[in-house]
Amino acid sequence: MEDRQAAYYKKMTETPVSKLIVKLGIPTTISMLVSSIYNTADTYFVGTLGTSASAAVGVVFGLMAIIQAIGFLFGHGSGSIISRKLGQKDVDSASVYASTSFFGSIVFGLLLGVLGLLFLNPFMSLLGSTDTILPYSRVYGSFILITAPVMTSSFTLNNILRYEGMATFGMIGLATGSVLNIFGDWFLITQLNMGIEGAGISTAVSQVISFVLLLVPYLRKKTQTKMSVKNISCNKIIMLDIFETGFPSLIRQGLNSISTMILNGQAAVYGDAAVSAMSIVNRICFVGISISLGIGQGFQPVSGFNYGAKRYDRVKKGFFFTVGLGETCMLIFAVLGLCTSSMLVSVFRNDPEVVRIGTFALRCQLCALLFQPFTVCANMTFQSVGKNKVATFTAVLRSGLLFIPLVAVLPRIIGLMGVQIAQPLADVLTFIITIPFVIRFFRELPKESHL
Repeated sequence: MEDRQAAYYKKMTETPVSKLIVKLGIPTTISMLVSSIYNTADTYFVGTLGTSASAAVGVVFGLMAIIQAIGFLFGHGSGSIISRKLGQKDVDSASVYASTSFFGSIVFGLLLGVLGLLFLNPFMSLLGSTDTILPYSRVYGSFILITAPVMTSSFTLNNILRYEGMATFGMIGLATGSVLNIFGDWFLITQLNMGIEGAGISTAVSQVISFVLLLVPYLRKKTQTKMSVKNISCNKIIMLDIFETGFPSLIRQGLNSISTMILNGQAAVYGDAAVSAMSIVNRICFVGISISLGIGQGFQPVSGFNYGAKRYDRVKKGFFFTVGLGETCMLIFAVLGLCTSSMLVSVFRNDPEVVRIGTFALRCQLCALLFQPFTVCANMTFQSVGKNKVATFTAVLRSGLLFIPLVAVLPRIIGLMGVQIAQPLADVLTFIITIPFVIRFFRELPKESHL
């Protein structure tokens, strides 16, 4: 174990930063891409059931954001600390944070599932269901809520593995579950004609399989941290550390859910076609955002570990390399998307009104994706090095402080176009506001490295 720890320390502090980020970023990017492709496939198969069913996927997407928020609260909250503890060669403390977060995510996921099922109708309505969408969102949402504890803990496990520099194990777990989900959607919806219930069953089963695969590295003792009930701590300082560090992720994902509710509510004014169109656009753009997130997640363990090891030069080099690589990928994705916008929307729901609304919204959001890599990398850097207040503020900008007022006010002024351009405008403003924080961070970063 000591030899393994020494080898890991050498790899994280001596491997060229660009090579290390690419090596760690490939499995995280693949994981994010496969997950987003599953989401788009889900939208496609459910879309064959009708416009209201397609809109239900967008409604339940808000529920998925809540589940992710819980998983990321514990996963990022402990993961950032774990990477710094490993950089300080404190493996025992890292194991305490890992175990506390893992079992904590199960408890919170269970609470969400029970409360959600008890108040299913009002919950689905709150997420943006109309009377015609509700029958579909009820069925789909029920299966998601039943597996909520498994999903929250899976997100936590994946993030802890990533912060340990073992993102490949996370990729295998998430990718396998996503591929099985796509197959399940096809088989249950198109072959057995099970409708929206088939989509729900497919999601539930695949999430359980994904959870088991993510747990395997810990059961086989392939990780540096040890996952055990004995390592759970109720120490207030440890719990506060996890919540403070993970709070930016919680608030970011939580606001994604709230913003989805508000977006669905504003789009519903213009009919189910508008809800469906915006849902499709968000799923398509999330493929691009997944690339940016995946690359950034490959940088997070590098920044956290080297910050803990006082290798500040590597933190700075890694940041600018990550932003450059992300911008290159986003440019390629945006150009391809702009050339095929109407065709992409029609693939998911070939309804003229859905295509009309979705095409304009998609083109606007594709252009705004170019501002994503910088803001994503900045937020992840702040969180990884323990700058929790700044990380929280930059996390709430895109989907909270900026998007929510914009999507609430703009439709009153310019109608449907306000719904379509609110997110792109929020992305641009988030980029502008984040710049001064990044400049200040690097100015205050110590010049000398600890060698």
